[in-house]
Amino acid sequence: MSIVKLFSLAAVTLLAACGHAGHMMYSGPGARAAMEPTKGNTAAGMVGFHATEAGVMVHVSLSGLKANAEHGFHVHEKGDCSSGDGLSTGGHFNPAGKPHGPQDGDHHAGDLPSLKADAAGKVDVHLQVNGISLAAGPTSIVGRGLIVHAMPDDYKTQPTGNAGGRIACGVIAAAP
Repeated sequence: MSIVKLFSLAAVTLLAACGHAGHMMYSGPGARAAMEPTKGNTAAGMVGFHATEAGVMVHVSLSGLKANAEHGFHVHEKGDCSSGDGLSTGGHFNPAGKPHGPQDGDHHAGDLPSLKADAAGKVDVHLQVNGISLAAGPTSIVGRGLIVHAMPDDYKTQPTGNAGGRIACGVIAAAP
């Protein structure tokens, strides 16, 4: 590798690390989910999770979504995307038996804020969430399923939020 390529690679790595450090101080474990489209859909990308003092920071980077549309976003019980339609992930992750709802009220641990796609059908957003953890315990999301839905979550309809079909599925895995 040439010295120029090596220097460029080091600079990009350093800038990426500084960019993350400038947003939030991470403490503790991290996790990630590679999101794949369910049958007949195109939504795909990566979702990263990092523990923070205030809960868990979620970085969502997806494409192939419906342009200018909101999409429900939930952690589900099972880390299994084998069914092709996302149904193998089961229901929303809800270890405390709470009703479905928004982050600022009673909610399933797996109830995450809806995602808003831009005009190109992409999302790149950081979300601070509570009610979940990455460390071992009853609220840990590591090993669970992650689903993007076709429609927005209404945060009222029980137990699902009436967010429609499952258009992308991933399994949340521990990351260094």
